[in-house]
Amino acid sequence: MTASSPRYGISRWTGEFVNRRQEWRYRRYVRDTTATQLRTSLLAGAALFLAFGFSDYTLVGSGPRLAVLLGLRVTMVVFAAAVVIAVHIRPQLADRTWPVNTVLAMAMTVVILLVPIRPETLNTQIPALMVVVISIYLFIPNRVPWMFAQSQFLGVGFVAALLVWAPGHLRLVPTVVLLLVLANTVGLLTAMRLAYLRREQFALLREERLANARLLREVAERQRLQERFERLAREDELTGLCSRRRFFELAAEVLRDRRRGDGETAVCMIDVDHFKAINDRHGHAAGDAALVAFGSRCANVLREPDIIARLGGEEFVVLLPQTDLDGARDVAERLREAIACEPVASPAGPLPLTATLGVSLVHPGECDIEPALNRADAALYEGKAAGRDRVVFSDAAGKPGTPFYADR
Repeated sequence: MTASSPRYGISRWTGEFVNRRQEWRYRRYVRDTTATQLRTSLLAGAALFLAFGFSDYTLVGSGPRLAVLLGLRVTMVVFAAAVVIAVHIRPQLADRTWPVNTVLAMAMTVVILLVPIRPETLNTQIPALMVVVISIYLFIPNRVPWMFAQSQFLGVGFVAALLVWAPGHLRLVPTVVLLLVLANTVGLLTAMRLAYLRREQFALLREERLANARLLREVAERQRLQERFERLAREDELTGLCSRRRFFELAAEVLRDRRRGDGETAVCMIDVDHFKAINDRHGHAAGDAALVAFGSRCANVLREPDIIARLGGEEFVVLLPQTDLDGARDVAERLREAIACEPVASPAGPLPLTATLGVSLVHPGECDIEPALNRADAALYEGKAAGRDRVVFSDAAGKPGTPFYADR
């Protein structure tokens, strides 16, 4: 069973994510870095391999052995250069195992063939062998299992070459084996640890990014809800008219201006006639359509400083700043006519729509809109009792308690 990190699902033996999709995400994330590291490693290794051709000449002189060595080195360098160019053009090749492992296999073969070609330099080849083994694990980007496989190919091949082609140096075999075990142990453990830490860092970064994304979504959602709540506090969601709360805020501002000598102010309460019957007979969709049409028709009649709000259900209120009794009578009658001008289109078909209006002036000295609303509401009920579809004033001559029915 594969030992893995319980939190991030990283195998402790291979240093890779157990989940193949997560491993693919990681490799795609480090692709550019891996491609750059691979190109750099191959170029550096190829340059060193080619440079050692001069030492070949000084050690073996000119002849068949030098030709073989140079042929192997040049072949490896050409293939390495081809892989570098291919990875530069297509960085995704760095995710695949064959480019780097093909070059490594060729390089390992050259190192192994140095034993029969240059047996007299074994004292320098063995330290170089250890450097190559460590380099496989630390400097060349590859998967940990392939690192181990390449190192074993090199080690086993080198020892086999000693046994076959350098029988006079058999005393070095135990030393070489022990050094290979040490180099492979250190290199493998280091490579596994580095692979594990890199993927753990990626997992932490991904976890942080996901958390940040969730946080940003939550912030955006809260902001959206806050904007919606603020909008609902300002306007009615169905009709788009002012909300009850916003109406009283604006009314308080109008009354403050009025106290500074800004003229008279009128209030008009409006109730849609027989609205409950519309809902019961035709459904709430038809009722909603009637309210939307009602609000639109009223808004088209009113002036810019006038304030219309939905208090709740089918009950509406209009505040008319700088409006005296005659002006309020004119506006209220135009509202009544606009509301009843034609049937309202609804899912249930055309619906006739009428409304009853109660109007009151804000009396001098009143600092609150409530008394005027109460008088307008009383006039509204007078109109409903009298047959609906009419305008009723609570004070025809500016004196409360004298209902006035507008001419129709």
